[in-house]
Amino acid sequence: MERTTSFGGDSNIGVFARVFEDIAIIPPEAPEQFRALLADALDVDLVITTVQGSPIIGSLVAGNSKALIVSGLATDREVDLLEEYRPVLLLEHTMNAAGNIILANDQFAAVHPDMPADLAEEVGDALGVTVSRLTLAGIKTVGMAGVATNRGVVVHPRSTNQEIERLEKLAGLTVGTGSINMGSGLVGTGLLGNSRGYIAGTQTSGFELGRVEDIFGFLE
Repeated sequence: MERTTSFGGDSNIGVFARVFEDIAIIPPEAPEQFRALLADALDVDLVITTVQGSPIIGSLVAGNSKALIVSGLATDREVDLLEEYRPVLLLEHTMNAAGNIILANDQFAAVHPDMPADLAEEVGDALGVTVSRLTLAGIKTVGMAGVATNRGVVVHPRSTNQEIERLEKLAGLTVGTGSINMGSGLVGTGLLGNSRGYIAGTQTSGFELGRVEDIFGFLE
C-alpha cells in the first residue's frame, strides 16, 4: 500500500489534516487522491470542514477518541459539525493553535510548556488523560515536534534523553526519534497516523519510513 502522499503537491500533509482512530478531519480543498488514501490506509471516516475558515486543520485541531480541542476562533457552524463526532473544547486563550501546542493520544497529552496550568488541566479533563507541559528538542510547539498514536510516539530527532524519558513515562508507550520529508524534525508537519496505519509526505525517504514503522510497531 502507498505510504506517502502530498496535499496538492505539498508534502506537509500534517498541516492540513488531523487523524484519530475513527475519523480524519480534512479541509474541503483536499484532493480526491488524498481523501481516498486516508480513508483506505487509516480506515477512518472523513470529516470535511475548515477551522476558523482555514484549511490548516492540523495546526488548529488536537484531541483523541474522547474529545476534540479546537481553536477558539472556530465558527459556530464548524464547531457544530465537529460536535457530531465528539465533544469540543474551544481554546479561547491567546494560545489557541491546538494542533501546534498539544500532542495527544488516548493515554496522554503533552502541551506547550507555557500553557497556563488551569488551561492544561482543562485540556486533560476534556481528553480524559494525564497532561504534562514539556518540550521536544527544546521546541515548545510539541504538536508539530511529535506524532502520537496509540501504538507509539515519533519525536524530533534532536529530542534529549531526558525529554524522551519523561514522555515515555507519561505515555506508557515506545517513544522514538525520527524525521520526515528528507530530514525535517518537525514530524507533525508531514506524518499522519493511528493504530491501523500511517501516511507520510511524499519527500519522506525509505529510511525515514522504516523508522516510523518501527516506532509505531508496523514492522513484520
